[in-house]
Amino acid sequence: MADVVLALMRSFASLRRGRIWLYVLAPALFSLVLWVALAVWGLGLLVEWLLGNPPMTILIGWGVAWLATVLAYTGAWMAIFAGAYLTTSLLAAIVIMPLMLKQLAETDYRDVAPMGKDSFTAAAVNSIFASILFIAGWLLTLPLWIIPGLSLILPLLLMAWLNRRTFAYDALSMHATEVEWQTLRGQHKGSMFMLGLTMALLAHIPIIGLPVPALAALSFVHYGLETLRRSRGGAIVTIVGERE
Repeated sequence: MADVVLALMRSFASLRRGRIWLYVLAPALFSLVLWVALAVWGLGLLVEWLLGNPPMTILIGWGVAWLATVLAYTGAWMAIFAGAYLTTSLLAAIVIMPLMLKQLAETDYRDVAPMGKDSFTAAAVNSIFASILFIAGWLLTLPLWIIPGLSLILPLLLMAWLNRRTFAYDALSMHATEVEWQTLRGQHKGSMFMLGLTMALLAHIPIIGLPVPALAALSFVHYGLETLRRSRGGAIVTIVGERE
């Protein structure tokens, strides 16, 4: 857990740099405009579709149409939010992550030698595949949302998984060898999920939630490069910003 806290502290310290703010806000603003437009156009259609399919039709059959309507609107807005988060995550992983990684590698992690593969294609495929699995998981768990509490817990767990699955690999692909990546993934799988879960929790805070995928990318860069540095024998743990 200490590694997660350190990565978060370094990520927020990195926000002192103007270019990092640009990286964080750009995908969020694009997704905001896109999904607000889609919400205005498609919210009613999505609610209508949800009301016409299980489990909402079951609730209507039980005589609690009001509950089905509430859940349908909740599900529709959650779907729109998930779509916006997914779009921002893809932009952050494919476009923003390489820029962040390059800047931090040249400034804060100069002692971590790049020994992996600088493959834009591999990173893009990883992100797209993770997004497909995220959508599939979201659709498959939709019937469980009628169980009290799961409509909040399931999106958090899915977003936490998406963050870990997308950003952990992308953050290390250029610097870690295949053996190092497999070792770090095995040793830090739980901590990486906790970092992803922390970002998922932040994503549900109104207003500031949309830039979170890019912030998650930033935090995974810090987490990944620091754990790689330590695995190679380094022990630098200063907070980025204190040296500036």
